Order: sequence, then structure tokens, then C-alpha cells
Amino acid sequence: MRKIVGSFVVLLILLWSITAWSKVYIDINAPGFQKYPIAITDFKNIGTKEDKKKLSVWFAYQLSRHLKLTGFFNTINPGAFLEDPEQAGITIDGINFSDWSSIGADFLIKGGFNNDGKELSVEFRIFDVVEGRLIVGKRYQDRFTKRKIMVLKFVNEILLALTGEKGVFDTKIAFVGKDRDVSEIYTIDFDGANLIKITRLESLTMLPRWSPDVGKIFFTSYLNGNPDSYIMNLSTRRVKELTSFTGLNLASSWSSDGSKLLLALSKDGNEEIYVKDIKKDSLRRLTRNPSIDVSPTWSPDGKKIAFVSNRSGSPQIFTMDSNGKGISRLTYEGSYNTSPNWSPRGNRIAYEGMTNGRFQIFSIDEDGGNLMQLTFEGGGGEAPSWSPGGMYLAFISTIGGKKKICIINSNGLNLRVLGAPGGSYALDSPSWSSRLNLY
Repeated sequence: MRKIVGSFVVLLILLWSITAWSKVYIDINAPGFQKYPIAITDFKNIGTKEDKKKLSVWFAYQLSRHLKLTGFFNTINPGAFLEDPEQAGITIDGINFSDWSSIGADFLIKGGFNNDGKELSVEFRIFDVVEGRLIVGKRYQDRFTKRKIMVLKFVNEILLALTGEKGVFDTKIAFVGKDRDVSEIYTIDFDGANLIKITRLESLTMLPRWSPDVGKIFFTSYLNGNPDSYIMNLSTRRVKELTSFTGLNLASSWSSDGSKLLLALSKDGNEEIYVKDIKKDSLRRLTRNPSIDVSPTWSPDGKKIAFVSNRSGSPQIFTMDSNGKGISRLTYEGSYNTSPNWSPRGNRIAYEGMTNGRFQIFSIDEDGGNLMQLTFEGGGGEAPSWSPGGMYLAFISTIGGKKKICIINSNGLNLRVLGAPGGSYALDSPSWSSRLNLY
């Protein structure tokens, strides 16, 4: 992991920047949200060498592709553009904004590059067409092989400027890939790139959970014949056993500072919730009820825990203080609600609930109000996991007879299927990482 971070430090972060931080252009949580039309022109070659790599078209294509993935934009077909690309510039003085407003564009992206064969220098600019003003301008310089990093970094800057929230292109999703009697943990980027097989335990492995620093993964495996909990150091790939009590040892949730872990253990006869202090190597029981208590998840501030219990007669979501006191029922709609995941914003809890004979994804305020059903797919929705910042949810849905990872915006819109292992693999248990801060 240190090697990866180190290689990106070489990237020239900021030679110049102009931003309009005070204005939030896009309210991603607004009722009836509509995607914003954006125009992206081919980039200009502002160097002296011929564009043999076709970078002019490549930058426009990559920006268009990744902005579409965010679910917030509709890119305008270049065939509708009115400007003369030979005459138009990439600064305000060289742009006729009426040409862009007349084709319905709210935003416009332009840029230029200089590829001298050794280093690539790229300028990115996004404009507010209605106001005729520059919103964000960035220049990056690095090796040619880092050109995609430049694109992703600027997309993240666009999202921060327009929505007030950082993008998630520097995040990964861990998940379980199942093939008959074996399941392993994989990771994949938000845009579907860089699929990596993390474990090779040749066992049933499940419930991966990222550490806050993205350096470790907490999980459960039948490696030694019992469902025990483990932690893997991702830089060394070393696996350390955490708990191996007789019965279930189910990995659940890290505290935000990475010092504690929540588990569901059945060592005392039935499933109860425990907290493990990693530094002190201590274990403390939080729930004491003859019913089943499982799937605990911490609130971002660490003061509350949401969990699943059948103490009311059916599986429902409950909350309690981090010391196990103040238990309160959260969900009342539906006869089977499970797999809670607390939003990084702290105001919403996502979960899977049974409706019409199939699980779907719901979210609810932490006080039990404003219940929303987010998925309605025939393949259902299971095991929700929030992205950093709470813009998106990853979950599992059955598509074509197989379980796949899907992503939706926090309002339930913009469903897309994430790439994953092919063949006979079925997928389960997505877990979204914190930002890697690579871009």
C-alpha cells in the first residue's frame, strides 16, 4: 500500500486552481432529482508534437465515461455542438456561452495538453454555462502512464465543487466471490477497474470489513473448520486470527478510529454482540438477551450501534448506546429487516427488508423517521454498504440467476452493475472502503 501511495505523490498536485467553493450547484438529495446536461469538448493539443496518442479524444471520452458513472450528469452528443473547434479556445475569452446554452448545456468542460514525449501536462476546466464563469480549473503534470489518474482526480474535484461532496473514484469495494464450496475476498475500484483477489485460503470466507485506514480487512472464515474471525494486513497479506470461540465468530464493524471491532459471537449459547478492543486485546459483551442479536454497525461518531434482533418476535433493526444500554427498536414496517449499515453522514441507516417475498434495500432516519424503499428490482437487494460521504450504496442483487454487485445513488437512482469475476462465481457481502487519498 505504501508503494502505491508513494507513486502518486510524484503527481504535481496543483500548479494553479480557481474554484467557486461557496456555491453548491447540485443538490443530490433533492426530491425529483434530474441529471444535469454537460458538454465535453475534445482537448486541444497546446504542445508542438503531433497527437499520435489521440489524447484529444481520449480525455473527452474518459471524462464523459466517469461523469456518467456518478449518476449526476447526462453528456451531450458532440454532434450537437455549434462551435468551430479550430477557432474556439479553452478560456472564458475564447468561449461563446450562448452556443452552449442553446443546445441545453448547464456545464461545459474544456482542456488542453502538452505531451513532449517525457512528461504530460494537462489543463482541465469546467464552466458554468448559464453564468458564463469558470467553476474549477486544474493543471496536472506527470508521466504519460498517469493520464487516467489525472482524469479521476479532476472528476473528484468537479464533484466537490458542484455537490459539496468529494467523489469516490479513489475508493474500493471488497466483496466475496463464491465458487461452489470455496469463497474468497476480492476488491474492485468504483469504476469497475482493478479487480484483485485478496485471499487464497481455499475455504469458505465471508463478511469482509475494511479498516478505516484501508490497510486491513476484518473477516470470517472456516479456514480451521470453525467460523472464526481474522484480520488480514493488505500490505503483507498476512492473516491473523482474532477470535476462535466454539460456534459463530461473525465479523461486523470497525470503530471509526480503528481501535475496536464489533462481532456477533455464539460462545455463550446464543448470538450476542461483543466489542473487541484491539490494542488492549479485551473482549466485552454488549447485549444480554435470550433472543438472537447480530449484525452490529457503529454510527460514525461511535456513540451508537445499530443491530438486528428477533427479540420483538421477528428480525428487526434496533439501536443502542455504544456501552450496550438504551436499546430502542428502529424498524416497524415489514416482518424481516436485517443487515443495517450506518451512513457516514450519520443521519441514515440502510438495511435489507423483506417485501413481497423478496429482500429490497431501504433507508431510514436514525430516529426511525422518513422510511424510503430504494430498490424495486426483480432480483431484490441485499447487504447494503455506504460509500464514503454517503453518496452511493453498494448491494447485492440477483441478475441472470447469479448474485451481482450493484451500485445506486443514495436516492435509489442510477442503478448499475459492477464488474466482477466471471464463470460460475456468485457474489456477496460488499464493503466500501474509505478514500485512499491517491487522487
